[in-house]
Amino acid sequence: MRGTERFRVALNPYRQDSVPAALVPPRAADAFTFHRSLPGYRQTPLLALPALAAECGLRTLWVKDEGRRFGLDAFKALGASWAIHRVMSHRGSGARVTFATATDGNHGRAVAWTARMLRQKAVIFVPRNTAPARITAIRREGAEVVVVDGNYDDAVRRAASESAARGWQVISDTAYPGYVDIPRWIMAGYETIFAEATEQLDAAAGGSPTAVLLQAGVGGLACAGVCFYSRRGGESRPRVAAVEPTDADCLLESIASPGGEIREGRGGQCSIMAGLNCGTPSLAAWPMLRAGIDLFLAVDDGFAEEAMRRLASGHGGDPRIVAGESGAAGLAGLLALCREPALGQARQAMGLGPASRVLLVNTEGATDPAGYRRIVGVAPDRVGVQAAC
Repeated sequence: MRGTERFRVALNPYRQDSVPAALVPPRAADAFTFHRSLPGYRQTPLLALPALAAECGLRTLWVKDEGRRFGLDAFKALGASWAIHRVMSHRGSGARVTFATATDGNHGRAVAWTARMLRQKAVIFVPRNTAPARITAIRREGAEVVVVDGNYDDAVRRAASESAARGWQVISDTAYPGYVDIPRWIMAGYETIFAEATEQLDAAAGGSPTAVLLQAGVGGLACAGVCFYSRRGGESRPRVAAVEPTDADCLLESIASPGGEIREGRGGQCSIMAGLNCGTPSLAAWPMLRAGIDLFLAVDDGFAEEAMRRLASGHGGDPRIVAGESGAAGLAGLLALCREPALGQARQAMGLGPASRVLLVNTEGATDPAGYRRIVGVAPDRVGVQAAC
């Protein structure tokens, strides 16, 4: 592992050219169909950024903008809704259930939103440093919010213990011993992002991505991306990087450990990329990440702030995109890779160059509007969004 105070990086010594079939779950085609049946479903935009691609020395750069997904400002409803649908299909439509989860904001809101649609209860546990706007958004979905005196991992433990005592159903996006099935369903739901992007790229004759940079907290979205592209028969698998904050670098610490085993991150989990402030990788995601990720990269908050401002600016005629702190993490990693001389080997490992077609996912809009305005300098509702596909 190499790095500075601003970034750390590790090539994956355990990556396999062909991910073992035993690690790749069958494609959940029903999840995509299910999402299309939900009220308010529409494909989120796939946006081309030619000016930024030229700045980074790339052929094309695409951003899948999840900031408008179901009106919830984030992609998380894809996982929560599918998992809860699976739970209710086992319990029966007439069952009364209280759903519980821990969250830094977006996943909890998604669980609350799904529970409200089904006229069920939701109890959401949040770390003490959660932005007030994110708590308010969860409460507006009708959920009870419990503020935990600790970090995200403390909230996960509290949600699990209280749910066990009260008979609530945990809908956690991180897996731990004895709890793996529902996180796998959640990750299967996330694959809708990549299925949509593939349809949109095919329609635009944009070609398949050669590199994908995905933000990572416990690793669910990155795992979904690796799973999706590992099943693409007859096509080369794109190189995939997992990007996390330097202050919450559990994936980087895990891949750098002896044997590439799960480890806790070194940081204090206080990054502005709040959705990525996770201390331990998901038990369900890690085996796939260990086998399928090409590069693990941690960047500091400065890169995320720059990425947010660049996406909002519309520089060079690019579309203006509202990206929250975690939403901009993929671009933060790309900026580091393309600009930092010390990351030359990592850049080469990702195959970044004039022929590269790069896909990023903006996983959230301005879920903390006050924080967004402080960083970007304008309110999120003053930033226009133009759809390319």
